[in-house]
Amino acid sequence: MAFLALGINHKTASVDVRERVAFTPEQLVDALQQLCRLTSSREAAILSTCNRSELYIEQDHLSADAVLQWLADYHRLSLDELRASAYVHEEHEAVKHMMRVASGLDSLVLGEPQILGQMKSAYAVAREAGTVGPLLGRLFQATFSAAKQVRTDTAIGENPVSVAFAAVSLAKQIFSDLGRSQALLIGAGETIT
Repeated sequence: MAFLALGINHKTASVDVRERVAFTPEQLVDALQQLCRLTSSREAAILSTCNRSELYIEQDHLSADAVLQWLADYHRLSLDELRASAYVHEEHEAVKHMMRVASGLDSLVLGEPQILGQMKSAYAVAREAGTVGPLLGRLFQATFSAAKQVRTDTAIGENPVSVAFAAVSLAKQIFSDLGRSQALLIGAGETIT
């Protein structure tokens, strides 16, 4: 058995590429089933947020190239374009990466708590798709425990953190009186609402 974590994120890919590689919630179940069928993956989960699209996969033999090809084909990208932004973690490095992501240690804003909920949603969708087996089930449970321990045992969760919070904090530093200032907010998703 072999375990892979591969994908793109805010550190490796432009917003344009991240948008093109993102999965909609409606696509996930079919995408997971297709991924397992076409890449000989035994188990799979997909985490797709505004800042990352990652695939967690268990296979009999490591085949990152086949998974990258599937991802490129699924999103109608060239393999070279995807490879330029993609990362691949194998075995222990993949497990460590998964735990760092769920803990908010690999987020755009360090420690942001939403990622754990997004990881739990990815697990739930993979269970719905029937693509979670014993390995991924144990890995997700260990990942959730590690993320909880990081938040409990460190100061990472003491202050409110999110992209929106960081934006307001920066605006307070720039403008002397936010109450008397006018602003136009442009964005998408939960950050802008």
